[in-house]
Amino acid sequence: MTTIAVTGHMDLTDESVPLVRAELDKVLASYESSCLVGVSCIAKGSDSLFAEAVLAAGGSLVVVIPSQDYRQAKVKLDHAATFDRLVESADEVLVMPHETANRQAYEAANAVLLERADRLVAVWNGQPPGTKGGGTADVVYQAREAGVPVDVVWPDGASRRA
Repeated sequence: MTTIAVTGHMDLTDESVPLVRAELDKVLASYESSCLVGVSCIAKGSDSLFAEAVLAAGGSLVVVIPSQDYRQAKVKLDHAATFDRLVESADEVLVMPHETANRQAYEAANAVLLERADRLVAVWNGQPPGTKGGGTADVVYQAREAGVPVDVVWPDGASRRA
């Protein structure tokens, strides 16, 4: 088994989505589908694109939901159907014990991703961490500190919403 976790930007531009998805498909194509496990928090953007790519590659999906109120508090209407479909498709759904979706809940969810991961795929533009913490760059740095190999995916033409 190879367990690959994901971290990545939520705010990809519409033009970036097919570019990132194609790159994720390429990364996952090198793994035997019966031995592929993807771990994702299935947030809008990179997390969900990765989860969809894992399922399309024939792998199994583990969903980590950061808090008990995450679905109603954080999942916007335009992402709800995708979120629900990915939860339904998952082989395992782990809901973190945090009652509310906040920085502490996200950091705990990211810790679970890294604990389970043999590798990390980071849909990341390479920019340093922001001031809030718990973002993509923070997870990449934590993975590297823990010795988890990181595959950065940021295809030519990809960008974030302004």
